[in-house]
Amino acid sequence: MGEVHDLLETLGKRAAVEQNVAPRDVLEAAAFYMADEDNALSFAYAGWAQCALPHRRIPIDQPWEVVSGNMRLLVEPGRRPTGKDGEGPMVLAGVPFGAYPRLILIYLQTQALRTNSREVELGNSWRDWMGRIGVSWGGNTGKAVREQAELLSRCRLTFHIAGNGRTGLVNQSIVDRAIFLDTPQSGRQGRLSLESAKLSEQFFEALKQHPIPLEESAIRALANNSAALDAYIWLAYRLRSLNAPRTVTWAALKAQHGPAYKHLHHFKPDFVKVLAMATAVYPEAKIEVVDQGVILKPSRPPVAPKQIGGKTGHR
Repeated sequence: MGEVHDLLETLGKRAAVEQNVAPRDVLEAAAFYMADEDNALSFAYAGWAQCALPHRRIPIDQPWEVVSGNMRLLVEPGRRPTGKDGEGPMVLAGVPFGAYPRLILIYLQTQALRTNSREVELGNSWRDWMGRIGVSWGGNTGKAVREQAELLSRCRLTFHIAGNGRTGLVNQSIVDRAIFLDTPQSGRQGRLSLESAKLSEQFFEALKQHPIPLEESAIRALANNSAALDAYIWLAYRLRSLNAPRTVTWAALKAQHGPAYKHLHHFKPDFVKVLAMATAVYPEAKIEVVDQGVILKPSRPPVAPKQIGGKTGHR
């Protein structure tokens, strides 16, 4: 158990907050995680541990590209119809961003692995899952979720993998098929109402070969923090495979986790806070922040291997 978790267990949440033993948001996340007894599993493709979507909206005509090691992620904005009847010109819609598309992808990947099918039914099951992790379906939140679902379904997303003198494409789209329906609330032809989705065959095969087991309770605690979600997935992937400590430089960390930052000195303090949030829900993580970067140390994975077989488990 990490230092923050030990303090919470010893002092209790109220005393830990009053004594300011750690930032308030870190204590809140750790306490929420520790009190969460519903510990179902979630899954993500290992490529997301190396490259991720933007955290904030970028210009609608601008693609998103991240390079980390031998992995390159390219997200190209899709197009949506215009006009009352959807007969107007197709205009660029932008690329997905923030926490919601990450949560949608985690749901799609988890359901696909649980059912061993790239056909994922949505509807009430998706809404129930989003509710379980604390994302409401109504009001502005529901509108934002539906927007990100649309951007995710319309965009073209490609993982490029290079190594051993070869270059390959993991997939050319996450979703092969999504259903676009008019809804009374949309007010616009062609708005997205997802009732089912089908993962692309290449992506589904890559997911089955390289899944990262995650704790749903950790996802729930970080549901509104896209940067911390990325860091949690990254640590869950990297720490489990280490045989010895490894230092990741600040330059490498910025390339992967902070490509939107112009200057390294702006990225560093923000990423230290992000790591604190990620480790608040990953007590087994052993890392050390140093002048050169972050030292990753061999650590137990967030999900014990024996829990994975049944796709569910408890701490």
